[in-house]
Amino acid sequence: MTTNNGSLVRVRDVDKVFRRGSEEIHVLTGLSLEVAQGEFLALMGPSGSGKSTLLNLLGGLDRVTRGTVEIGGDQVHAMSDRALAAWRARHIGLVFQFYNLLPVLTAERNIELPLLLTHLSRSQRKEHVKVALEAVGLHHRSRHFPRQLSGGEQQRVGIARAIVTDPTILLCDEPTGDLDRTSGDEILNLLQALNREHGKTIIMVTHDPHASHRASRTVYLNKGQLFAEAPE
Repeated sequence: MTTNNGSLVRVRDVDKVFRRGSEEIHVLTGLSLEVAQGEFLALMGPSGSGKSTLLNLLGGLDRVTRGTVEIGGDQVHAMSDRALAAWRARHIGLVFQFYNLLPVLTAERNIELPLLLTHLSRSQRKEHVKVALEAVGLHHRSRHFPRQLSGGEQQRVGIARAIVTDPTILLCDEPTGDLDRTSGDEILNLLQALNREHGKTIIMVTHDPHASHRASRTVYLNKGQLFAEAPE
């Protein structure tokens, strides 16, 4: 699933403006970005630079003010809300800093949640969950609740939930930000394995240079614009 020029992601001349009363806040300005299929991209920048905003635009969680977002040839910026929800469920896997697991559900039930939006049978969903749990090395913890898991294990469940639908792209927002170094390294090892061994395209927002070094390329966002190197 690539565009005609070989890129999976094409962002062109994107502006994002938020309005607070009569005030306009320009978060992204004329931003353009291309990401190849199978690339592991790290997105760095100071707080408030627009990193999470860009991630939300790529995931169809928010809409551009101006410009275009194309993923795998699909015009994400032009979709209706209904079409966008269906597209997102099929193509986007989201990994959050604080896991966002439901405490009343076991690991396997948390992972199954995205599959409830599909037409898979119960037995098919169970098989998909099994594969995802094995991919993150947690098959032996499938019936544990989040409170019974370490932070690193909870994030592995979050990653399993993100990959259970076999999405086109994984979007990771500070996936190691709430973990100690050892647990964080385990998560980065897992993301690298998903990228290198399974060909997953990953875009990861991070503040941590240690994490960004695991990516195949790093770009820097500052004052709403992208740079190939960290601005002075």
